Amino acid sequence: MPLLPRRPVAALYVPVRGLLEARVPWGRDRALDHVVERERHLVPFLLTKDALLTAAPPPHAVPLHALPSTIPFPFRPLRFLRLYGSAFALSEHPVTVSPTQRLSALHLDEAQVVDATRADAADRLLRLLMLSPTRALPLHLVARIRLDLGLPSDFPRSLLPHYPDYFALSADGRLLELVCYRKDLAVSDVQSYAQRTGGYKVGDPIAFQLSFPRGFELHKNVRKWLDEWQKLPYISPYEDGSHLAPRSDITEKRTVAVLHEVLSLTVGKKMEKEVLVKLGEALRLPPGFRKVLAKHPGIFYLAHKLRTQTVVLREAYRRHMLVVKHPMMGIRYQYLHLMHMGMEEAGKAKGKERKTVRGEQMIGDEYGADGENGEEEECDDEEDEEEEGGDIEAGVASEDEESDDEDTANVRDSAEG
Repeated sequence: MPLLPRRPVAALYVPVRGLLEARVPWGRDRALDHVVERERHLVPFLLTKDALLTAAPPPHAVPLHALPSTIPFPFRPLRFLRLYGSAFALSEHPVTVSPTQRLSALHLDEAQVVDATRADAADRLLRLLMLSPTRALPLHLVARIRLDLGLPSDFPRSLLPHYPDYFALSADGRLLELVCYRKDLAVSDVQSYAQRTGGYKVGDPIAFQLSFPRGFELHKNVRKWLDEWQKLPYISPYEDGSHLAPRSDITEKRTVAVLHEVLSLTVGKKMEKEVLVKLGEALRLPPGFRKVLAKHPGIFYLAHKLRTQTVVLREAYRRHMLVVKHPMMGIRYQYLHLMHMGMEEAGKAKGKERKTVRGEQMIGDEYGADGENGEEEECDDEEDEEEEGGDIEAGVASEDEESDDEDTANVRDSAEG
């Protein structure tokens, strides 16, 4: 099927209004913060799992130094692997890492989900390419967001060849190109929702769903501007918007529509802001588009957690739970549960070790065996280093310690659901 040209939007007689320059405040949403926080260390965990079970041949034992250098370990790899002993088994001389039976079994479950959702993954990847004016995206950028899209680690080999009518690689292998434009898929998530709720026709105004954290208020001038902005025509992200006046409200509404659609195509309905900005640049969004994310806190939530910023699509969540859970997210929650099991085991082991050391010190103090005046001997450098990392190994390394218990309960609820 030949590639269809990008169809221009019919001329819209929309008065060009100046962009709102008022500063829109940021309000914290603890529920959506938990959505981000509960996935602490998930990316390096999954990348390590893939390096063992996808890239390495059986018995999947890999020397520690042979793990890919691209895995973003938050601290020393050996300490990371020990923290999640429920998933990774370590052996010495030389130090090698292999998956536990629990991790291998969960990986097999994931493989079944990947097979069952292959067509869905291909459709979502195709729609992402359809958003691009050039009908192509850098392959390295697609690889960077593959976890967001729920794609397997070897998707160039395991997914793309199954859909030659959808995808092709450029001659130099750097670009993933669109082969077939499917008009039936050129319906945004916003349009689909409007059609389900009744009465929508192409070209009609569509108001984005808005929600704000408890106690959040917009200034009356901002609220008035937002009400008028919501009444503007909705330009589908799959339509050409190059004819729209730059730095206008209608252009901003289409920019919001594109960003909204991108997040809707992800399995977790969220993405790191830095990555989303790079993707927006590849999609040729207008200059300054990143400001839109902070300007519309009722649509997008910016979570300042895990030493980064993450953009969460508000309407996709009811508190910390996804409204519609993709099967891949069900598997992710099970991985998170396995990770927390490892952290609890590491914490208990650390607690027992500390109790043993304290007991020995108390006995030593009682019999004066710890030097003059019963004072404790100083620990050596290696012990100091272990104590310094003890809080992280015990699973309490959190930017907001009070959220840890609730976070663990949320992960368990998600895994059981």
